[in-house]
Amino acid sequence: MKIQAIIFDVDGTIADTEEAHRVSFNRAFSENNLNWNWDVPLYDKLLKITGGKERIKHFVETYLLDYKKPDEYENFVKNLHMIKTTHYTTMLKKGLIPFRPNIKKLIVDAKKANIRLAIATTTSPENVTALMEQEFGKDYETMFDAIGCGDIVSKKKPAPDIYEWVLNKMKLKPDNCIALEDSENGLKSGLAAGIKTFITTNLYTQQQDFTGAAAVYKDLSNLEEFYRVAGLNIRH
Repeated sequence: MKIQAIIFDVDGTIADTEEAHRVSFNRAFSENNLNWNWDVPLYDKLLKITGGKERIKHFVETYLLDYKKPDEYENFVKNLHMIKTTHYTTMLKKGLIPFRPNIKKLIVDAKKANIRLAIATTTSPENVTALMEQEFGKDYETMFDAIGCGDIVSKKKPAPDIYEWVLNKMKLKPDNCIALEDSENGLKSGLAAGIKTFITTNLYTQQQDFTGAAAVYKDLSNLEEFYRVAGLNIRH
């Protein structure tokens, strides 16, 4: 069946963002006089929880059993995450988080070949905009038929909801699409929506279980092979 659309995850897939997220969380904690520190091994565990606000709550409830939650806890978490997002977007605007190999070329090639593009991510709209504007400018949204991000659905990955939202928005069947992900949760989400899902691993996900993936790559350095395996009619 002809592939009509490519659906992209963002964090870890379009760009190696996770380390910048970790640093930004720690800066937000410090700014709020919290003696919390997410080192690399801990953050690796926390990444199993999708969504920044959800990750903070999971950390508090799992690792800080004696912590007395402040009044208006939900607002506290929301504010903490907002500060973190500010630090993260500042790093983006300084050009500190480049796209992964050949991702920009894949997007440009696909557009030229009239293959539709979409985004399905749990990261916030602000993060998506800051990242994409670095490479494609202010009108980046015109390149995508659907941008599903943040809290647009209540159940985040590994639930299929965000992919189902995107499919509905584009009025496409799962068989007409492929998904590009970097994590086990992302893979489960894509597969649960019935979409053929490809993986590009990174530092935080390389040891995860990718059973069911259409193919697993370190990155897209060899675009020609990816186009062939994915069944994309794109001239490289």
